[in-house]
Amino acid sequence: MIAVQAALSGALIGGLYALMAAGLSVTWGVLRVINLAHFGLILVGAYLTYQLTSSWGLDPIVTLAVSAPALFVVGAALQWAYERFDIEEFNSLLVSFGLLMIMIEATTRAWTADFLQIAPTENPYGTSALHLGPIALPTSRLVALASALLLIVGGHMALHRTFAGRGLRAFAQDRTVAASFGIDHRRLGLVVGGLAGVSAAVAGMVFALSNTLTPAHAYEWFGIVFAVVILGGIGNLLGALYAGVGVGAFSAIVSVLWDPSYEPLVLFLAIIVALVLRPQGVFARRVVA
Repeated sequence: MIAVQAALSGALIGGLYALMAAGLSVTWGVLRVINLAHFGLILVGAYLTYQLTSSWGLDPIVTLAVSAPALFVVGAALQWAYERFDIEEFNSLLVSFGLLMIMIEATTRAWTADFLQIAPTENPYGTSALHLGPIALPTSRLVALASALLLIVGGHMALHRTFAGRGLRAFAQDRTVAASFGIDHRRLGLVVGGLAGVSAAVAGMVFALSNTLTPAHAYEWFGIVFAVVILGGIGNLLGALYAGVGVGAFSAIVSVLWDPSYEPLVLFLAIIVALVLRPQGVFARRVVA
């Protein structure tokens, strides 16, 4: 029963991993930008949730009415800058890392490096749980999975069932041919960058529901999020969801049945084996999905 509890809780927190990975995956797969600044946007989204909840007394989920539009603008502005200065894929890794450093420093200046947390009186999701017999499912993790399902499944359907989505997929596969058919990749790129910012706002809000905040968290997300992106297949939104849930469940089971200190070692060994067997990603089917 302990293993079942751990697996379910881990799968739920995998929704957060999927949310963090979704924006990075789609900008990398579609726009050919390895946007490490995405981690900075998640960090800012988490702090905005904390600030708006603590100062204005807003429900944490309602804070998305402010943080999501704000980060849409920032995400679109970042994509405009990458396009404007014609930053290539590898160079985007270096440039965006510098932007991430700036965001972390700005966050530290605005909120200090101290640990901050939304007060329990302002956060109804942090201490409550859904009980199914002996199994308890934390509400904050249920919110994480529900948010991941809504955002990622919605994004997947938009990519496959709208003209703009088909245009983006065509552009990802062959930019020259797509441009010759009149696809305005710059405008669509701004929209994708903005929506990646929205996904960062949602991920930041979900993270703030059950965690203390410190600017150093942005560094801690690197390994797990890149693992989800690669396992899911670069640009594959549904793959990111499957990989996030799988990684979360696997990590939780290892922690409970073995030793929490061995969790990173076992997880990344498993990832290496998986990528040796399927280098395109365990859940990858297409270049963009």
